[in-house]
Amino acid sequence: MFCNAALRRPLPALAIVLTVFSAAIAARAQRLPGGVHPEHYSLVLTPDLKAATFTGTETIDVVLDAPSSAITLNSAEIKFVSVTGTPAGSHAAEQATVTLDEAKQQATFTFGQPLPAGKVTLAVAYSGILNDQLRGFYLSKTKARNYAVTQFEPTDARRAFPSFDEPALKATYDISLVVDAGDSAISNTNLLSDTPGPVTGKHTLRFATTPKMSTYLVAFLVGDFKCTSGKSDGVPIRACSTPDKVEMTKFAVESAKYILHYYDEYFGIKYPMPKLDMVALPDFEAGAMENFGCITYRETDLLIDEKTAAIPAKKRVAVVVAHEMAHQWFGDMVTMQWWDNLWLNEGFATWMETKAVAKWRPEWNYAQDEAQDLDGTLSLDSQPTTRTIRAKAETPSEINEMFDGIAYGKAGAVLGMVEKYLGEEVFRQGVHNYLAAHLYGNARAEDFWNTQTATSHLPVDKIMESFITQPGVPLLTLSAQQSGGVPVTQSRFLLTAAPDSRTAQKWTVPVCLKTAGQPVCRVLTPEDSALPIPADASLPLLYINAGGKGYYRTAYTQQQFDAIVAKAETALTPTERIGLIGDRWALVRSGQGSVGDYMNLVLALKNDPNAMVLQTALDKVNRSIDARIATDEDRARLAKVLRSEFGPVYAALGAPEKNEPFDRQQLRATLFELLGNAKDPAVLAQARELTERSFAPGARKDKTLDPLLTDAAILITAANGDAALYDKVMTASRDASNPDAQSDALRTLPRFRDPALVKRTLDYTVSGEVRNQDSWILLSVLLVQRDTRDQAWDYIRQNWDKVHAQFTTNSGGRVVAATGAFCSVDRRDQVTSFFATHKVDASERTLSQSVDAINACVQFRSTQEPSLQRWLEGRQSTSAAGGN
Repeated sequence: MFCNAALRRPLPALAIVLTVFSAAIAARAQRLPGGVHPEHYSLVLTPDLKAATFTGTETIDVVLDAPSSAITLNSAEIKFVSVTGTPAGSHAAEQATVTLDEAKQQATFTFGQPLPAGKVTLAVAYSGILNDQLRGFYLSKTKARNYAVTQFEPTDARRAFPSFDEPALKATYDISLVVDAGDSAISNTNLLSDTPGPVTGKHTLRFATTPKMSTYLVAFLVGDFKCTSGKSDGVPIRACSTPDKVEMTKFAVESAKYILHYYDEYFGIKYPMPKLDMVALPDFEAGAMENFGCITYRETDLLIDEKTAAIPAKKRVAVVVAHEMAHQWFGDMVTMQWWDNLWLNEGFATWMETKAVAKWRPEWNYAQDEAQDLDGTLSLDSQPTTRTIRAKAETPSEINEMFDGIAYGKAGAVLGMVEKYLGEEVFRQGVHNYLAAHLYGNARAEDFWNTQTATSHLPVDKIMESFITQPGVPLLTLSAQQSGGVPVTQSRFLLTAAPDSRTAQKWTVPVCLKTAGQPVCRVLTPEDSALPIPADASLPLLYINAGGKGYYRTAYTQQQFDAIVAKAETALTPTERIGLIGDRWALVRSGQGSVGDYMNLVLALKNDPNAMVLQTALDKVNRSIDARIATDEDRARLAKVLRSEFGPVYAALGAPEKNEPFDRQQLRATLFELLGNAKDPAVLAQARELTERSFAPGARKDKTLDPLLTDAAILITAANGDAALYDKVMTASRDASNPDAQSDALRTLPRFRDPALVKRTLDYTVSGEVRNQDSWILLSVLLVQRDTRDQAWDYIRQNWDKVHAQFTTNSGGRVVAATGAFCSVDRRDQVTSFFATHKVDASERTLSQSVDAINACVQFRSTQEPSLQRWLEGRQSTSAAGGN
């Protein structure tokens, strides 16, 4: 656990062995026994949206490796009516008895005599429920009606149809839906027929046979969806929603048209389905799901009003569309063999998601978003409780926990680092070769890196293996440059570990030197003790992360660092400056620097013209120094410094102008929010005025309101807001006509800090009015904020049954994660003991990470609070001497 041994008492060694051994037995028992290979499913489903039930009939064509009298497959919350098995060439169907193992989510069909090896057709009649847990075949609701929709990843197809619900057991599908006469349906492939019956008031929709694919990618959606249509490279594209929101689907179609053509060209493999549907669902836990040819979305990640939406909202929709479309190749067409290689899906899509949209909208600065995301991922991976990219996952709970910042962020970042090392075109060719070799099949990590190695003739296999199979982050520590090179030592970086506690763990790391021309990349092996510098390389400064893509932290000598900072604005790109700031803060967190030194760096960067650079620097000030280290007196003094230093920078930007670059809008909003939180009187007054205008009738049509500045104004005003403003925000949070605006309002409610209003937000969260998919957001924000976390935590414990009832498959883990914002031993012990007796699904590792984070904060505060106070006293003395 955490590096301070006194904070946690380890289990005796024998207890650890027995616990791990028992868990391993239970985990292995979750897998299907094997020996049966599905080839084709024919499904007919009849949902009853009023009764929240459905009936189904299916045939599954399978191949048996050997004669068998029993076949085991996955099933959950299914009631079987009948099961038969018919060998190929036979007309005699064998009846089966069904034995259920609910703990394993398995059903075993036992026949009176063994079925022969070879092809067998299973015929199953069954019924199920349309649940309210946002998983399997479930109900999604609006005020007008019910919808029946699906979410099967990772292990919930078994709730809709008995199946071999493992990713390697791919098959083709024929899907038919029997629905009410006034309803329609959408599935993975194109509609072949729509016929009346089989009974009055119903009609049957039959869809084309799918390609070979995994169970978790099947989708069928029933309701009165309306769509906007487009086409790209001959592929029909639709974005669909409930009828009242169809006008908000146009931007998604335009995004998808560009992205599909880009991917066709990039991969050198055409989009593999006959059509692409993107469907916004009112109730949906994830951001989106890459069902083959039928992608489903949370409404806020697909629907926007192009005329009023701010650029960040458009960026979000475009990048989510791009992520899910990338999955049509990575994950859908080529699928990981098992969930331990989930990164082959999510890491690839994360790495790919900004490529197309950055070409489409270069002014939106996606590269800087990537740099910020990388900094966050490095911090996550610098905890002792991190995991390897490829990690063991057998049970549904273990599999659900795999969908984390390692599978997405770290895996995507490692791919980006390797691409930087190889060059974009060499890497792209390797991607094409990998996909072409595994079309409609399954793959492992080795398949990818061996293909890239063969394509590039460079040691990609050694690089990727060292990052995929080892946990944590490399720290590259430089010494003074010598003739021909610079000495470098490798160790594992831990955020809160002192230098003498670093591990000897080492990686094979591609390192790219910043030069006056193209970067020079070299591979640093575990055996290397120096980084060679070519004699003909023109180095404006010694910076060893050109492009900011390296998955490592860097510790320069003080002289090297000072030289970098002196030329940072002219010699480093914005993404490189973001990486430099992240590295410096990480070293402060690990005890290799002081908060005072970091604050000096922040002030040195105060005139940086790039919004994301300044945002990155200030984020550490707001979320860590102010929110977690400073005493109340320190906070007041820090606010005074921020007002003094950044007030003139904000004033120099002037008022918003028409057609202003996005970066300038973003910079103004960043400084505005900083000064508002620092209680600058003029900014507070401006924020109140903008907030009043934003809630006035017709505000959506007021083109003089700068969207980013207005959003910041509302957040500032809410922090000091009264019940009258709260009521306005509450009303907006209940207005479902514009999902983006509704989401903004919902996220604003927990920003109010008056205890009476915090209580209203907490009561609202568990009232049943907030969709289950969103309730965790309110709780998490309240837990993270310094001024509300204690009240929120006490409420959660006192009202646990109501709170727990709001959790979906994964949202409970997000609330557990938010408790990591505490910063005291007492609260840490409360969190540990409470969740020991109040279990939350798929959150075992998350709880360990939260405890780590609390321990880290306790240690960080004890070591850095004196440094902050000395720095503030020094600033006060300087101001007094200068007469300010």
